[in-house]
Amino acid sequence: MSQILYYGGPIITMDQSLYAAAVLVEDGIIRFVGGRREAELLAGSDIKRVNLGGYALLPSFIDSHSHITALARTISLLHLEEAKSFEDILSRAKKFVQERNLKPGEWVVGFGYDHNFLAEKQHPDKALLDTAVFNHPMLITHASGHMGVFNSMALRAAGITGNTPDPPGGKIGRCPGSTEPNGYLEETAFIQASSMVPAPTADQLCNQLAEAQKEYFKYGITTIQDGITRSGEWQLLRTAAEKGIFKADVISFVDLENSKDILMQHSEYVKKYCGRLKIGGYKIFLDGSPQGRTAWLTQPYQDAADGYRGYPVHSDDVVQSFVRTAAADGMQLLAHCNGDAAADQFISACQHAPEIKTQRPVMIHAQLLRRDQLSAMAACGMLASFFAAHIFHWGDIHRQNLGDQRAFEISPAASARDNGIVYTFHQDSPVIPPDMMETLWCAVNRISGDGIVMGTEERIGVPDALRGVTVNAAYQYFEEKQKGSIAPDKLADLVVLDKDPLTADPMELKDIRVLQTIKEGKELL
Repeated sequence: MSQILYYGGPIITMDQSLYAAAVLVEDGIIRFVGGRREAELLAGSDIKRVNLGGYALLPSFIDSHSHITALARTISLLHLEEAKSFEDILSRAKKFVQERNLKPGEWVVGFGYDHNFLAEKQHPDKALLDTAVFNHPMLITHASGHMGVFNSMALRAAGITGNTPDPPGGKIGRCPGSTEPNGYLEETAFIQASSMVPAPTADQLCNQLAEAQKEYFKYGITTIQDGITRSGEWQLLRTAAEKGIFKADVISFVDLENSKDILMQHSEYVKKYCGRLKIGGYKIFLDGSPQGRTAWLTQPYQDAADGYRGYPVHSDDVVQSFVRTAAADGMQLLAHCNGDAAADQFISACQHAPEIKTQRPVMIHAQLLRRDQLSAMAACGMLASFFAAHIFHWGDIHRQNLGDQRAFEISPAASARDNGIVYTFHQDSPVIPPDMMETLWCAVNRISGDGIVMGTEERIGVPDALRGVTVNAAYQYFEEKQKGSIAPDKLADLVVLDKDPLTADPMELKDIRVLQTIKEGKELL
């Protein structure tokens, strides 16, 4: 029997008694929470005592939406997160080819550029990328993951020509005055074309997945999501599980449209962990991203002379069939909805299948939820998982794209809470790193990158923000009896912070450091 006694610092339980003086862990399970004297009386002779030295102990953080397999794939890519201009992209690409000693014909794949932050304020095109790597097929993916740019050689490899029509739910950029593709692809067009890029070997991917897992540990996370699992992602996840790579719990959500058969073929993973991996449910996409102006809105984008409002991925009938399938299969359904029109579509589909309520459907991102939609969400038993860090990273872009009124209402956590909606917070990694403390800072302060306060009425206090990454996130996964708070009989999934977030200056939340990440009593960081 292995026992650990934690004491000597603020212990934030996220339970009815918010603070405790001591926690006794036995074989990875929390046995006792309360005073140190009582804990010592329960402890055996062979016990490890951990004096927190004034540091704070909390339940570890739970990732309510990200893509661990996608994060793993980015590890070996050309990173463009810091690119500031077209010339910067070109120089980074040339340096990447030289450093990797790539042979002609080998792919150059980049990730993380954002046209909103480039000097040119637009997407590059194939002609630009051709000047950097004319003898390599090249693809660069936008930071949102919803769009990207191919050079001429990559377009040929993907079979995209002037005769290729736009697929449903996607667009192919065209050169002015012609149907010739200019290299820019968005939504389903981009997803389909990027699937042609050769994947690393299985061993390489497993090594990269192990490295990606460590990224979550750095930020205090012990439960991780793979937010859209298709056959390739599943093969990687299953191999990693069988090899014992996972130290965290990993929850997969299968692409309902294209990969439903994964559930039937691997029933041993459905709703139960096997090698720390389980299938939690299904995932669907209903629209795009607001910063990319592909989110589906009921009112036009700011200054859209043609009334452009983005567009849906699926018809209402298709979405209703997805919801009915999830309900019939008894599976949770996660739906990517950024725009309020997409939110309307998902809410309506759930209203047509009220039995889905028991499966706790989740609206992922829910950025542009209108206040009049909240009561309908609550009636459906629907959760909202907010990408609150958008307020800081893209808040000023949203002001340009949406106008202040709509921009200031994004990620309405306070209104969701007041309407009885269970809310969670996420980072959609690899879009941004899985930095939970930055996300808490964003939800509490709602300040844009330019220092603009965006919607004071939607600010929430630190305790409520912490609920979004602990107890509420555990509830989202049907794991509230095992995770989310420091309470007897729950898993000893814990995080040590260098400051108590409840007493720290709210403006300093993002500067609080994770010192240790603990999974079932074992240190991961």
